[in-house]
Amino acid sequence: AQLVESGGGSVQAGGSLRLSCAASGYRYGTYCMGWFRQAPGKEREGITFINSVGATSYADSVKGRFTIPKDNAKNTLYLQMNSLKPEDTAMYYCAVGYYSGVCSRAPVSLFPYWGQGTQVTVSS
Repeated sequence: AQLVESGGGSVQAGGSLRLSCAASGYRYGTYCMGWFRQAPGKEREGITFINSVGATSYADSVKGRFTIPKDNAKNTLYLQMNSLKPEDTAMYYCAVGYYSGVCSRAPVSLFPYWGQGTQVTVSS
C-alpha cells in the first residue's frame, strides 16, 4: 500500500489548511483511516478517524475545528483544519489500519500503512 500526503505549510493562528492523503494498494474490508500528529518531544497521537462504513471520530483537542472528509472515487482522505492554533503545530501523518472496533481505540500497531508526513506550523 502507498499513502502520499500533501498540503502542509505555515499559517497564522485562526487560519485554515487542508491536507490530502492519496491512498492505493490497501485491501478493503473493516479498515480505519486516520490522521495522526506528532509534535517535537511528544508522542504520536491519533486525532481523527473514519472507518469503512463512514463513521468518524475526533480527539477532544480538534473536535469542532477539524473534519475528515473522504473522496471514495479518488480514494483520497482529507484533513480540513480550521481555527488553527499554535498548539496544532506538528508533523501530520495519514494511516490505514485494520480494526473492527472504534478506530480511535485501535492500537497504533494495527496501522501498518503510513504516509510520509507533512509539516504544519501555526504561528501566533
